[in-house]
Formats: sequence, structure tokens, C-alpha cells
Amino acid sequence: MPNIVVVGAQWGDEGKGKVVDVLAPHVDVVVRYQGGNNAGHTVVVGKEKFVLQTIPSGILHRGCRCVIGCGVVINPASLIDEMEALVQRGVSLDGNLYISKNAHLIMPYHPALDRAAESQAGKRRIGTTGKGVGPAYADKAARVGIRMADLLDEQLFRDKLEFNIRQKNRLLREIYDAEEFTVEAILGPYLRYAGWLAPYITDTALLLSRWMDGGASVMFEGAQGTLLDVDHGTYPFITSSSTTAGGACTGTGVPPTKIHGALGISKAYCTRVGGGPFLTEVSGDIADLLRTRGNEFGSVTGRPRRCGWVDAVGLRYAARINGLDAFAITKLDVLDACETVKICVGHRHRGEVFTEFPEEERIWHEAAPVYEELSGWQTSTHGMQDYAELPTKAREYLERLSEIVGVGIALVSTGPVRDDTIIVAGSALPRWFPSLGSAASP
Repeated sequence: MPNIVVVGAQWGDEGKGKVVDVLAPHVDVVVRYQGGNNAGHTVVVGKEKFVLQTIPSGILHRGCRCVIGCGVVINPASLIDEMEALVQRGVSLDGNLYISKNAHLIMPYHPALDRAAESQAGKRRIGTTGKGVGPAYADKAARVGIRMADLLDEQLFRDKLEFNIRQKNRLLREIYDAEEFTVEAILGPYLRYAGWLAPYITDTALLLSRWMDGGASVMFEGAQGTLLDVDHGTYPFITSSSTTAGGACTGTGVPPTKIHGALGISKAYCTRVGGGPFLTEVSGDIADLLRTRGNEFGSVTGRPRRCGWVDAVGLRYAARINGLDAFAITKLDVLDACETVKICVGHRHRGEVFTEFPEEERIWHEAAPVYEELSGWQTSTHGMQDYAELPTKAREYLERLSEIVGVGIALVSTGPVRDDTIIVAGSALPRWFPSLGSAASP
């Protein structure tokens, strides 16, 4: 069985959690490779809704081993709360959850620094969640981060904490005029977290290697999306980790030769949270319609998402950067009420039309979208499970989007529940996972 990366192709919130949940029964392992508890993956099972922040979305399937890789930054208090909530709802973790020794910790001073920096950023404000993810990754790069393995060595943990507290308190006091921290106030709770998490902390890179050598198939679950990647996104309005398919290797310790394909996730429209450029953003009635029908509010923060039309230029860029074999298109049913639907096919800037995604920050802020407009279908697609049953205009929209982007569509989501899903026959997914069966192809 192949090892597949599931990666967001926009600015996150594309529905990766649902897609991973749908595919999880067909793999042996799901591993999260980057991000922190600033990213929420929502999974709806029947009438139950699960919001997973750090734990991989495969955890809801018995027998699916779930790994939090070394590329993730972990808030232990948040993770323990998430674990307890799952156990209370009947989800088994023992033997199903593994945490990398090399994953870095989010410490209490990281959210404080995150919020303090944002409060003084003015026009350059990123719009972070304030969870401390960026400062934790900054410490990782600066080689002063504290890892999960350190949490299990009390003296080493204390030594690193004392060193960091001296630095962070000076920064908080002299730059941000913010509250300082003490070593003892942090040490006690974190040592209790160590007792909780110790049974789950292990060498996950070694485990993954052994499992794959034994024939296990692995699905790599990304957080956020391609356009938020620290190297390839709309910098500086990005996250602080490698969200693209390449991050699956650095974030898990699995070599690229062991990965066989990549599935990109995109909404049938587009959303963005926080600051930064959003060329196809709309306002007024259309924005209200997309936000209301799509329930476009952050699963972690509750913040309303900015909404707009799909940007095929950005999706083509995501396909190239990630080496996508196929797309999964989510929330098609949200567009059911639209008289017309639009696809952005170019970025116009100072008389020039770009059909490849630009890398210049000024162009992102100044360009205007070039749209291709198609007729809407104005009939319900909600809950459909067969491609052939989709309205003709809906199929035309999907096929035109696929044609412009140059990548086939393998899955269409028509609602939030697991079963509200179309697997497209002849696409990459049935080839990768024959047990998915088949459906009518476009």
C-alpha cells in the first residue's frame, strides 16, 4: 500500500480533517507532521462533532496508529485536555497514539510573546491565534527550544528552562512591558505533564521506519495550507512551519523515497483567516452567503473567516510545489445557492496578467483577479455520493477547474459528515486504495 501526503492547497481550513478521516480506514498509520494547536481539524461522525487540534484525524478509527511527528510544536496542557476529551467520548489512545521525542514544546512564555508582538505590529500584524506557535518555532530555529525528550529529564529540563526564562523575561520586560515568568511556576505543572505523556513519547521516526518496512501504509496529515508555508507562502503573512508536502519528510524523519503520492485539498471556493493578501476575497451578500452556508468560523478560535472565489492560479502553484497527483474538492454544496460561480484564472498587475503565482509581496497586495464566470446549478448537492448524480453545471464547474489547474479531481465532499463524499472512479484514490471502491467518473 502506498504512503500518501494529504496537504492543504490554499490558506488552510480546506477540510483536511474530514478527508483524512474518510481515508484513514484504508491505511495503517496517520502521522501529523507540522503545526501546533493553532490548527483545528473538524471531523463529523453521525451527529457527533470532533475538533482535533494536535492529535491526527485518524484517531477516531480503531486500529489506526496515530503519530505526532517531530515537526509539530506541542502545548502539553492543550494536548492532555484533547486526550482526556477523546477518552471520555470512548476513543482509545493506548497503543494508538505516539509522540515524537524530538517534537518541541510550547512553553507558557511563547503565547505571551506571541500576543505581545502582535499588539505592537501595527500594519504588519499577521493575525495569529496567539497560541505561541510562531515563538516556539523561532526558539527551535535559534537552538534554544525545549523538546519532549527534555521533559522526561528533570534536571536537563530545569537547566534549559532557567536559561530561557532569563532571556524571555528580559524581552517581555524591556521590549513589551509585559508580565514576567518564574521557573518554579512553570516547572511544577510541566513535570506533571511529563508524567501524563511519558507513556506516549518515543522515537517515532524509528517506529515509522519499522512499520513501513513491515508493509504498513502511512498517511501524512498536514495542518494549515500551502500558501501559509514558511518558505513558499505569502510571506510574511504565513505560519512558521513547512506546510507543504516536503514538510512531511522533515517533520517525521521519513525519507522522500518512501512517499508515493500527494493529495491536495481545496474548497470549491476559498477562505483565509488573519491578515495578508487575498486576491479573490469578496464582500457583501456573496461573502455572507459563503460564510453562513460554509459555517466559516475558526474551529479553534471561532473567528469569522474571510471568503472569496477559488483561485486557480494559486491551486496550480500548490500543485507544482507539492507535486500533487490529485485534488479533493470540499464544500461543493456551499455553492449550491449561487447564480454564478467564478474561477480566478489570472492576476492582473499594472497592465500585465500573471498566470503563474507571483512571489512579490507588492503584486499580492496590488493585483486584481481575472475571472472566468460559469453558471451556477442552484439545486442541492448536499450529501451526494455519486459523481454522475451531480447537477450538470456542478460537474462543468469541477471539470473546468481541474482543466485550468492541470490536476485531476479524486474526491468531492458534499457535506460535513463522513458519508457526504464522492470518490471519483479512475482517479488516484481508487488506484492507491482499491478498497475505496469506485464511482462514476467525470
